Formats: sequence, C-alpha cells, structure tokens
Amino acid sequence: MNPAAPILIFDSGVGGLTILAELRKTLPQAPVIYAADFAGLPYGTKSEAEVAARVCGLLGRMAERYQPRLICIACNTASTIALSMVRDVLEVPIVGTVPAIKPAALATQTGVIGLLGTGATVRQPYVDRLEAEFAADKRLIRHASDALVPLAEAKMRGETLADGAVAEAVAGLRDDPQAQDLDTLVLACTHFPLLADELRAVFGQDIKLVDGAQGIARRIASLTQGQDFAREGIDFAVATGSADSLTPLTPMLERHGLMHATQF
Repeated sequence: MNPAAPILIFDSGVGGLTILAELRKTLPQAPVIYAADFAGLPYGTKSEAEVAARVCGLLGRMAERYQPRLICIACNTASTIALSMVRDVLEVPIVGTVPAIKPAALATQTGVIGLLGTGATVRQPYVDRLEAEFAADKRLIRHASDALVPLAEAKMRGETLADGAVAEAVAGLRDDPQAQDLDTLVLACTHFPLLADELRAVFGQDIKLVDGAQGIARRIASLTQGQDFAREGIDFAVATGSADSLTPLTPMLERHGLMHATQF
C-alpha cells in the first residue's frame, strides 16, 4: 500500500463532511480526497436506477484517477441503493453509510424513534431490514425530508435560512399523532447533522439526534489498521458541475483541512 494513497469520501454534496470531521479525530494522519457530486445533487428525488448508474460510474472513474486505498460512500441514499453494486465492480474496500437505527434503538427511552431521510432512502428495503433486525419492538416513524438537503447546503455556504424553513420541512413528523413520545431522531442523511441546532429548536433540546458518523469513522480505522499513512501534499476536494459552485464553500472546506478544490 502506497502510504500516500488517500481515503476517498464521496457524497452528493457537503453532507459527507460530517463523516470527514469524525475521521479527522480517528485518523488525523490519513490523506483524504473529498468528492462532491454537485452536478447530481439531490440524489433523494432520483430513481434507484439513476442513482445506481451515476454512483457506480463516478466512483469507477475516481478510483482509476486517484487510486484510493478505501472509498467511503458518505451518503445514505447512495449507500442503500448502490453499495452492493459498487462493491461488485471495484476491488478497493468500500464503506457505506446507512441509517443508524441500531444505536437509536439502544438510545430511546420511550421506544418511539423518528427517522428523517430523503424520499429515496426511507422507502428502501434496506431500511426495512434494519428496522426488523434492530427495532422490531420499537415504533419507527419514517419521514421524507428532501427539503433539508438544500437547506444544509445553503447553511454551509454561509446563507441565512428563512425563518421556519426547517420546521416546515419536518412538520409531518413533528405533528404525527404517533410521535407524541418521540425522544430519538435518526438523521438518515449525512446532510442533516449540519442542521442539528435547527432540528433541536423544532423537536426540543432534549431530543437525541443519532447519526452514523462515529461508527463509520471507526469502521474505516478498522479496515486500514496497520497501514502506513503519509500526507505528502495537501488534502483537497473535487466536485462535479460548475467550478463556481466551489467558491462559496472555500472557507468551510479549509476548516475541514481541504486546502484546495478542483472540478472533476
């Protein structure tokens, strides 16, 4: 293994930075390339076939160009749809990101759990299997909140969110009669932890927000255990779509140690 071989973190936008933040704590010495598919954003409103074809194609080309030691699909929608397909076509280890139903089931006191995800994520059989395995004795209320994705993207660009925008996006869950005793919320999209403060303002400061970032970082560390790391250059970001889309993100990317951004 080339010590300079990077870990490639892939997402439809900036949501995967929540995974990167945890990875920095776990493997601060690891070289990283962050890849954002802005041209394909959002994934949650696309068909399964569209997401699978796009993710497999992009990751194939990125693996060839950057020769990563491991790829993390830091997107719940892409993972629940395309994870097994990507593993079939690429030889590099692949780590997916799936809804954190298991830790949420362990955390809840009332047994009532909300799951916020994109429309494409909440309808996946993969989520059905996670619920059956880990939360069969709980009440899991799913809510599609695709509108939260552009809100998270806007926040990361330093834009001011409209009053009530987050509350409106999650009103269907907040007002659900079955959600009276809701005490735990699964953030089944890597974008959603970026809106943690806004979500607590809607659901109350005592709500438990559960996402998979720490577990994903631990999994990456486990799969790369014993490998040498050498950050020979600077970590950087690549993005599909217009290069102009990266300009407003520069300060935020630099805060995550991504000191250069380029178009893919």
